[in-house]
Amino acid sequence: MKSLFKKAGILVLAGAFVLSGCSENGNGSKKQESSPVQNTNFNKTGLPIVNNTVTLRMVSPKAALAPEFSEMEIFKRLEKETNIKIKWENIPDTDYAEKKNLLLASGDLPDAFYAAGFTDYELINYGKDGTIIPLEDLIDQYAPNLKALFERRPDIKSSITAPDGHIYGLPSWEDNNLGTNPFFHVINKSWLDKLGLKVPQTLDEYTEALLAFKTQDPNDNGKQDEIPLSFMHMQWCMDIAGIFGAFGLPDNLEHRVVRDGKVIFTANQPEYKEALKYFHEKWYKQGLIDPESFTQDAAQYLAKGKTTDETLGSYIWWEIDEVVGTERSKDYVLLSPLKGPNGGQTIGRANGGGPGRGAFVITKENKNPEITMRWIDQQYEPYMAAQIHWGPLDVVFEKDESGKLVNLPVPDGISAGEFRQKVAPGSGGPGVITFEDFGKIVDMELRAQQRAKDLEQYYNPYMEKENYPSIFFEPEELDKINKIEPELIKYVNTQRAKFIVDGGVNEQWDNYVKTLEKMGLNDLMEIYQTGLDRYNENLKNK
Repeated sequence: MKSLFKKAGILVLAGAFVLSGCSENGNGSKKQESSPVQNTNFNKTGLPIVNNTVTLRMVSPKAALAPEFSEMEIFKRLEKETNIKIKWENIPDTDYAEKKNLLLASGDLPDAFYAAGFTDYELINYGKDGTIIPLEDLIDQYAPNLKALFERRPDIKSSITAPDGHIYGLPSWEDNNLGTNPFFHVINKSWLDKLGLKVPQTLDEYTEALLAFKTQDPNDNGKQDEIPLSFMHMQWCMDIAGIFGAFGLPDNLEHRVVRDGKVIFTANQPEYKEALKYFHEKWYKQGLIDPESFTQDAAQYLAKGKTTDETLGSYIWWEIDEVVGTERSKDYVLLSPLKGPNGGQTIGRANGGGPGRGAFVITKENKNPEITMRWIDQQYEPYMAAQIHWGPLDVVFEKDESGKLVNLPVPDGISAGEFRQKVAPGSGGPGVITFEDFGKIVDMELRAQQRAKDLEQYYNPYMEKENYPSIFFEPEELDKINKIEPELIKYVNTQRAKFIVDGGVNEQWDNYVKTLEKMGLNDLMEIYQTGLDRYNENLKNK
């Protein structure tokens, strides 16, 4: 590999250098200050970052198929180039949020959280009490790649700067608009052809197809083992939220959409009620929904597409291959949004869409914040950012004549998504690949190119025009949101599953709506509307 770092050369600064210390600022948070202590081991520029190896402890989630990060080639190369050894504590991503909270509550803090997934509420509150430290001074002194990014894209710096003016978390972003609709709806075209059915255009035609899948043994094995429809309840890219659009108002994972500048909570609207009634009466009661859709994890879900006999009729996922395998994928096609009983045909637009703000945080226990900042800054160099997100040079990429990273073939027998999990931290990791980088620094993944084409062909014509932007709320607003929203959303999601499985939405609806109001729904929506109005007003004044 022609290391990116080797181009930078090795510059050793053995002279005086000041270490950072911490003191309370006016908000009670820690502020980095210079101390007279000299560290001759640290190199302020060039590589390695330190002359003698320094070890940092980092906590990070990892995907189901990912190895420990210490085994990943990309991090082995970083260690060799920087002399920074990372003592990784990887947590399965399904357990990460809970275990992260336990670490924070217990005070058993690592030096940093990587691919940290810190929410705005966590950034503000753990920044305010000094658990995590503000990073802007460290960026200014030790992060030339981040500074260059912010000069190139001041909107990114603005979006990660908290209302109090501090930067508590570093960004993660693939600026490609592929997340506008995560719910790609897939159906078994081979079975449709065998049963003499056309690709469904309406919700009722789709229901007819699911019923035929269940009752007419399209896999010809003499068993009723077909699963007409499987999904994962309220999970990104695996849920049926998009199908609610057939009733005129698509749902999403936040149950919050925007139309004509007005924030709408979907889960107490008449369209939502009608959708739940339909899904229970037409689907669940007839055995068309996989009962495990409400409990299964990703590994179970993905395995259902790869059984010896083909058993999966329809599912939600944004890459056909990843669920059913490369060989079987030819049997499946995507569905455009289905036209509903009253003619509704729309798909939601995912909320947010800007940079993630909490991809990397440094804690107060870190004795080497300047070393840590230099280490993480390497991952904001554009070529390295691409490798952190998709995998290393000579494994996932090669360079073409222009120096652009282009994709190598994916090894046989594995999907691109599965391969990515094995070789890179992925999309939640630090690093930003801007819109301008695609095609210049790195080619978009082949599956991402396909996803862009599919969005254009199947979903963009039906997509909602507005979404709820990524707004960094004031601390008091975040306090109220955090107080109301988690329990309210938990209640809504639990009830959604019950209404689909058990029915009873007509009888229980009024009480359900009253319960939402008691839990603070109106106050919550008022905060979201105020935030949106403020955001739009600021845009007008820029």
